[in-house]
Amino acid sequence: MRAPAEPPETPRTASGRPAPLEIEVAPMRRRHVRAVLAIEQRVYPRPWSSALFMSEISQRRTRIYLVAQAERQVVGYGGMSVQADEGHITTLAVVPEHQHRGIGARILYELAAAAGARGTRSLTLEVRVANWPAQRLYAWFGFRPVGIRRNYYAETGEDALIMWVDDLQGEEAAARLSRIHRSVELRGRRG
Repeated sequence: MRAPAEPPETPRTASGRPAPLEIEVAPMRRRHVRAVLAIEQRVYPRPWSSALFMSEISQRRTRIYLVAQAERQVVGYGGMSVQADEGHITTLAVVPEHQHRGIGARILYELAAAAGARGTRSLTLEVRVANWPAQRLYAWFGFRPVGIRRNYYAETGEDALIMWVDDLQGEEAAARLSRIHRSVELRGRRG
């Protein structure tokens, strides 16, 4: 999975916590691709093309792509491929000014729940070895490091940490997702 560049400062409440943002998560459609590309260009050194996103969202049997919207604006997105009983998170990004506000966690929760509903037993992803905030998020979801892909990110020569969740259908994973569901801001409508 690709990892975003460092974000600017996040809006905060008086207590110093990131300000909550009411979002709606819905399947990514063609109409969302322009907004997704705008985020792509801001957060990734080598953004995906419109054609690649269109190809991914057209493969509904083996792909799950979602957008998060706040006030009708796309503020984040994520996607995964599903083959047999294994899911692979391909991308997850949030517009820089709204990072660290639970949007990425909400998208990842919805992807994991959708994968589980399809009978997926394991999830995997790649993340930049230096991207500690993303690694902490993935660890919260039960992803554990299993290896390194050397020079995985060709544009920077950075290594990727391979992370994996086993037994997504098991009791431990179900309990974890239930706790995450309760703690992530789930206000707004499910699209």
